[in-house]
Amino acid sequence: MVPTTGPIPRRPVRPPSPSTPSFFSVDRFEGRLTGHSSRPSWEAVVAYDGGEAAGYAYAAALPQNTGWWAHMLQPLPEADTTEDGTRTLALFEIMVRAPWRGTGLAHRIHEELLAGRTEERVTLLVEPGHPKVKALYEGWGYQHIGDQQPFPDAPVYTTMLRALRSDGSPSVGRS
Repeated sequence: MVPTTGPIPRRPVRPPSPSTPSFFSVDRFEGRLTGHSSRPSWEAVVAYDGGEAAGYAYAAALPQNTGWWAHMLQPLPEADTTEDGTRTLALFEIMVRAPWRGTGLAHRIHEELLAGRTEERVTLLVEPGHPKVKALYEGWGYQHIGDQQPFPDAPVYTTMLRALRSDGSPSVGRS
């Protein structure tokens, strides 16, 4: 199975139910996906096993006027949050379907997505209720730099950052 670029299957991230918070609804996910995919730097990787989608990830560079850092619970120094449209890649989604979890596929998709990117760093958000996922990302070189709540109805997320350039440092807190 080789990660390839291609269309992302439009299936719910979580099965809808009457108790699903609106932030996690299919409509809200599709709205975020539409916004993210309209960015010129947007890129996606989809892994297929035969003809079946096994997982995907997508990302885009943060634009100059991004609100990404504005929702940090403890603000970061301005030098760490200034964006120019080429500095920071935001990894918005990474998902592997249940039959392929624990196989290393998520890491392969992740690395394929980052291969050839020119940004200096990559950021992502993790729900704090998923400590194993956070530990996985730390194993991939990410560092916890704070927490944020990107929307009023969203959970508080752990904000993580990883360097993409060869010096190995994500540049936060080094201003």
